[in-house]
Amino acid sequence: MNNVNVLNHILVPLDGSRLAEGVLPHAAALTRAFGARITLLRVVARAHATDRGQTVDPLRWHMHKTEAESYLNSVATRLREAELQVDKVILEGEAANNVIAFAHHHDVDLVLLSSHGQSGLSKWNISSTVQKIILRAYMPVMIVRAYRSPPDDLTGLHYKRVLAPLDGSQRAECVLPLACKLVSFHDAQLLLAHAVRQPEVPRHTPLTEEETELVDRISEYNRLEAEKYLKGLKKRLECDVELHLLESKDTAAALHDLIQEKEVELVALSAHGYTSTPRWPYGSMVLNFIAYGTTPLLVMQDMSSEELEQTQAELATKETKGH
Repeated sequence: MNNVNVLNHILVPLDGSRLAEGVLPHAAALTRAFGARITLLRVVARAHATDRGQTVDPLRWHMHKTEAESYLNSVATRLREAELQVDKVILEGEAANNVIAFAHHHDVDLVLLSSHGQSGLSKWNISSTVQKIILRAYMPVMIVRAYRSPPDDLTGLHYKRVLAPLDGSQRAECVLPLACKLVSFHDAQLLLAHAVRQPEVPRHTPLTEEETELVDRISEYNRLEAEKYLKGLKKRLECDVELHLLESKDTAAALHDLIQEKEVELVALSAHGYTSTPRWPYGSMVLNFIAYGTTPLLVMQDMSSEELEQTQAELATKETKGH
């Protein structure tokens, strides 16, 4: 698995739309911070005949490919004028599978995606293509919300506040070296947030006085331990850190409220945390931010594809191909 503490190679899939290009200022911001190189990838749909007996028009296909090459050349030129190292690649076929395959075979450290592209904005927080990529990539990914206007200047994006939600586990901390380096480069602030939830005691009747006191004691103990944990973590990090100890029955809601209150510009978190399981590529908190988050989201994958269990759909597909 790639070293999650550095970004040497960033893959930026583009489909020719203005919405997809919203990732470019973020690509520049990340590339400048880590000295990385960018690969622009355009996947052109494979040409098919539309009517029975009709052959594919090779001239029309060549025109589509030429248009794609011209588009990538123009984007690459803009990035190179900003003194960034850029390569470009054109592939043919289905978008999601090609993006995943290229990332796995070319030492890509991060796939940087716009939440929406050529198909336009929708009521869904991410497009179907982005969903396919992030669920099967098994590597660090970043999603930029297409409905938030990026700066016109490619190098005009400077992060001011980056949020790293933590649950006290070492897995959740795997994002911190990268986040700290990023905020140091941009002279920004890293917000470390830990939420303390009140212990759940399911009852059909109100809690007794003794039970309420027990819940309060556990809550206070967890709060003190969390406070000690965050302070200890702050001493270890060599960047500007602001601590946030949240007390709420709904951890996700508390984090979303903090993002809005502090005007956070990037959320960075690990794919798994304390309750990690290899059954799924992401934990529940990450899935919540993918589905409902409103800010750019950087997710560091802490498990390799070998560690993660294959889904029933993946197994069924392999069995079908074997017949």
